[in-house]
Amino acid sequence: MELSWLNWLYTAVAQVITWIHQAYSTVLDPNSGLTWALTIITLTICMRILIFPLFLKQMRSSRKMQELAPKVQELRKRYKNDKQRMNQEVMALYQGAGANPLGGCLPVVAQFPIFISMFTVLRAIAADQPKFGMTQELVDSAKHALILGAPLPATFFEAAQIHEKIIIGFFVAISSLTTFLTVRQSVTRSMAQMPDNPMAQQQKILMYISPLFAFFSLNFPLGLILYWVTTNLWTLGQQHWFYSRHPMPQFDAKGNAVPIEAKPGLFAKLRKTTPEEQAPPPPPEPKIVRQQPSRQSRSKRTGSKKS
Repeated sequence: MELSWLNWLYTAVAQVITWIHQAYSTVLDPNSGLTWALTIITLTICMRILIFPLFLKQMRSSRKMQELAPKVQELRKRYKNDKQRMNQEVMALYQGAGANPLGGCLPVVAQFPIFISMFTVLRAIAADQPKFGMTQELVDSAKHALILGAPLPATFFEAAQIHEKIIIGFFVAISSLTTFLTVRQSVTRSMAQMPDNPMAQQQKILMYISPLFAFFSLNFPLGLILYWVTTNLWTLGQQHWFYSRHPMPQFDAKGNAVPIEAKPGLFAKLRKTTPEEQAPPPPPEPKIVRQQPSRQSRSKRTGSKKS
């Protein structure tokens, strides 16, 4: 369904697609599936780079909530018979620490308009409509581009050949798997940090149900499924990077967070540094030169004088 009030965004996305496609066309066949696949992948990466600050904000807010976990558990025990008071105290604690429980929605909300725009632009291409500033030449190029033998704007149910359905179904399966791994990565860390979280069971259910939503992409164009797979892979790598740099906080007996040394990054592992390389050797200790007393003559020792 096309939303007229988002026409400006559809036009912007179509223009960015045109620019990226033109750049790749200088070295590749403009009508090939590889060119169009790289165009969609590049568009996805550019979009994820733009919303990277939102991801950092989300993760920092999540980390603050993890550090407050012992205090939250204490409030839940204290007000276990008064749910309203408990929720008020927990929210007050989060607000005082600058943590936002809804911060995890920011990247998803930011991606949704781009997702809708990609869907609308690809549907216009499939309908052979040069809309949103696209030329007829560009529409024809995208419409006949084949990715592993399947048309870029085709959906699973609209594909005419069996091998096209197999290719689209393969990408849908990858989309489902990467969706599951992305949710599992986040939920596993959350449950490890807060094992007594009353929402743990709901999070488990969400983790196993989330791949089923990917099968709705059977109605999506192949290009849009490729976009979704790319953004899932980006999310997996991005979360792994952040979790490696910021391990889960540990707490002392009083419930205060204890600083933990971050795990070495990928480049440090590839270097395979030795302990001597990691820590410079201590400077050599200065040599101590002992002053030996000079030997006195016999006359000086006995106190006699030469005559």
